Amino acid sequence: MNALLEIAEHRALVEAVARPLPTVPRRLLGEVGSTEPNCFGTILAEPLEALLPVPPFTNSAMDGFAVRHADIAAASESEPVRLPVAGDIAAGDTAEHEVEPGTAWRIMTGALLPRGADTVVRVEHTDHQGSIRELPATVGIRKAPKQGANVRQRGEDVSVGTVVLKAGRLLDAAALACAVSVGHGQARIHPRPQVGIITTGDELVSPGDRPRPGQVPDSNGIMLTALVAQAGGTLVVRTRAKDDPDALRARLETWPQVDLIVTAGGISEGAYEVVRQAFTSPTMRFHHVRQQPGGPQGVGTFEVHGRQIPVLCLPGNPVSAFVCFHLYVAGAIGMMATRRTDSRPRRHDVVVSAGWSSPVGKTQFTPVSLLASTVAPVHRLVSGSHLIASLPQADGLAIVPAGIDHVSPGDHLRFINTREGNLSD
Repeated sequence: MNALLEIAEHRALVEAVARPLPTVPRRLLGEVGSTEPNCFGTILAEPLEALLPVPPFTNSAMDGFAVRHADIAAASESEPVRLPVAGDIAAGDTAEHEVEPGTAWRIMTGALLPRGADTVVRVEHTDHQGSIRELPATVGIRKAPKQGANVRQRGEDVSVGTVVLKAGRLLDAAALACAVSVGHGQARIHPRPQVGIITTGDELVSPGDRPRPGQVPDSNGIMLTALVAQAGGTLVVRTRAKDDPDALRARLETWPQVDLIVTAGGISEGAYEVVRQAFTSPTMRFHHVRQQPGGPQGVGTFEVHGRQIPVLCLPGNPVSAFVCFHLYVAGAIGMMATRRTDSRPRRHDVVVSAGWSSPVGKTQFTPVSLLASTVAPVHRLVSGSHLIASLPQADGLAIVPAGIDHVSPGDHLRFINTREGNLSD
């Protein structure tokens, strides 16, 4: 691990292994309580054309009375037209009714318009009280709307064959509703990457367990789990590895199928660097990146169940792992799901409100709080990779370019918001 890479060089290695996943057909949305994968939050792989028109049938746009316009054209407040009411048509009624000349049908919003009717008179323009459920024998029409009023014609919004969603569209709530409304129950999508997480070290104990001297809680495991979900991945397995490379390799063979492996710790040059010692493959590479925090990095592919799986290795210090996840892993997950075309996190311009020092020769990523468009470090030690307790106060990372050894109030920096989704520029 003698190589010292620039950030752009390491990012290029990450992007080289973060290839888009094969597309799959999938139900738009599973049943409530189902663990079946669905399309929400994924990217549409091919255009969706309308299989049904919208509206799917000619229907009423209002609660009121369906009539033949010729029968009520002369209606007014002073001389209302009174018609016998033939029946009720509720939304969801599939029977086909017909309006005979000189009659009306009470109709609800969204209900199928009866044959012969060409207009719906709003209930407010009649002498009927809309809150009364009992069907009136007759209705007085006090105002004649234009012919065709309050009627939605079949296909007036969308006709069959119209492309309603283009390939590359994020399937959010609006897109899913659109797909269902035009007749689709499934779609071909770019799936979310299935991610496996490895945290390392004999010193780790489970969350909630009281550590003995020499032990620490496994904060990386829960942090990476949450970050994978935030980045749009699906966690399928998480392993806490002891300092035994053979045992770690054996554990991988028991894993379910994954698309990406993310590790934290075990990649430096000490005697107990289990990840570096376990992932001994010519397709893996370990090096340092010219940044602070998070210099040690690993990237490549490793064979599991006969497949070469992308592997991204992060430092074990929690703040370093947090920073590097946002710099590299979130973007890789996005690229694999085709949510983005590169792994760069989105950046904003901010102004410094409190100064700090930065190491010369390394790009520094400082956890900062954001107020309006000004930032300040969340800890007086600024960038210590062990300062996990101050991380919840951070809104993101201020980027101090290499070559700058001090940041002063009023300086302008670039800023990565770690509280929002990691979308590309």
